[in-house]
Amino acid sequence: MATEQAEDKQVVLVTGGGRGIGSAIARALATPKRLIYIHYGTSEVAAKTLADELNSSGRPARTIAADLFDPASCQQLISDIVAQEGKLDILVNNAGITRDQLAVRMGDTDYDDVIQVNQKAPFIIMREAAKSMMRQRWGRIINISSIVGLMGNAGQINYAASKAAVIAMTKSLALELAARNVTVNCIAPGFIETDMTSELSEEIRQIYRQTIPLRRFGRPEDIAALASFLVSDEAGYITAQTISVDGGINR
Repeated sequence: MATEQAEDKQVVLVTGGGRGIGSAIARALATPKRLIYIHYGTSEVAAKTLADELNSSGRPARTIAADLFDPASCQQLISDIVAQEGKLDILVNNAGITRDQLAVRMGDTDYDDVIQVNQKAPFIIMREAAKSMMRQRWGRIINISSIVGLMGNAGQINYAASKAAVIAMTKSLALELAARNVTVNCIAPGFIETDMTSELSEEIRQIYRQTIPLRRFGRPEDIAALASFLVSDEAGYITAQTISVDGGINR
């Protein structure tokens, strides 16, 4: 039985929704007619702060915890939402990790952890979410990949493999769900102003800027704007696509 808060509302899940790109997407998708579930793994305070912000502005939001290193927890994440609300309309697989190292120095654990969180967890979450969306014959799934999944990058063989897999999974699942009016698309961000890029020295940031035709880093809101469009009715004829938001790097 859907909660009173979710009645006549679209139910949305954003994984890793408390910080960075995830929080920007949660804000962009939040409206009085949607109930936003903000998933967190370790960033509980950030997730709850964002939920409070959205609720105070009349945009319903809740937080939900799940350990993406644990396949059972990934499955439970969706089953808990569907049990509580009766459905899941929109899924944004945003959460991810890095464990950067040159391939010849990379340990198995660093490789396996990235594959688990960045590839297997999204697979399990999509698989379970798709069951609800197929029943209602409507749904939107957005996966956040990376231009590294399209181009590769030294020191990120694990991350590149995981993000390339996300792109391939997007295409495959889109074909499986199209007949049920469920679209599946992927966004591949480039260099975006987040906590991760803010730790780079100005010298390194300038080097990276020179590789970007627009000569600047993107903002989380740039990704969120595209996500907002892809979940809309206007994007109903777009599926199985990977769209780069990178200032022109991937061309």
